[in-house]
Amino acid sequence: MSDDQFPGWHGTTIMGVKKDGVVVIAGDGQVSLGQTVIKGSARKVRRLSPGGYDVVSGFAGSTADAFTLLERLEAKLEATPGQLARASVELAKDWRTDKYLQKLEAMLIVSDGEDIFVITGAGDVLEPEHDVTAIGSGGNYALAAGRALMDTDLSAEEVACKAMAIASDICVYTNGNLTVETIKK
Repeated sequence: MSDDQFPGWHGTTIMGVKKDGVVVIAGDGQVSLGQTVIKGSARKVRRLSPGGYDVVSGFAGSTADAFTLLERLEAKLEATPGQLARASVELAKDWRTDKYLQKLEAMLIVSDGEDIFVITGAGDVLEPEHDVTAIGSGGNYALAAGRALMDTDLSAEEVACKAMAIASDICVYTNGNLTVETIKK
């Protein structure tokens, strides 16, 4: 099939919320091919522990590509234990300049409980404004809902879960089957 005939994989909304010293990364479980839900319970949020330091990550995009990037991130974190910002920048530099990595189609949200970053193949390491970020098909819906909920008395986990529920009501490529990981510094 040519690229214009192939319906394409869609699905996933990942969001990160930092509030009151707690960071939550939540991800839905949907993977779609065209108009068909292929899987509703995929796990796209993971806890890593390179060098004994906990890091939580979530990914949107190709699963194989994301796992390749997570392995590279773990290696960077083992080389620079406890320095998520440095490891993230090193990964983004490699991703931008390495011919093999340039072909990878995924985005990552990572946190060590203190910082939260979005890492992209364009060489970006973005620290979100307003302590909320989201990626994936329903990312903009989750981001808007999360930002609106930040001024409430809800905890970081409650903000993430409620924002993800709103995104799943709006985006056909997002479901309510969440994986939620919490990390504190």
